[in-house]
Amino acid sequence: MDPKQIAKQMIQFNKTAFDNTFNAMTVLQEQTEKMMGMYLDQAPLLPAEGKKAIGDWLKAYKKGREDFKTAVDENYKKVENFFAGYDKTKNA
Repeated sequence: MDPKQIAKQMIQFNKTAFDNTFNAMTVLQEQTEKMMGMYLDQAPLLPAEGKKAIGDWLKAYKKGREDFKTAVDENYKKVENFFAGYDKTKNA
């Protein structure tokens, strides 16, 4: 088997593993966010500024997570394009 084909399969496996792990982490974080929201709704002693700060923190965390996923997807796409270019030059 061609070493480049093996490398492509390994990269595809790693991408699939990353996507599955990232999706599981996202579900866990969303559930934690819901629990935190319920807790904040029932916490009368926490001032509005504190609730707002926690809400802002959660939004920033979510944006960071989405930015990270976008960066990883773009880099996997670059690797796929690299191997696609290799296949074209090999077949030419």
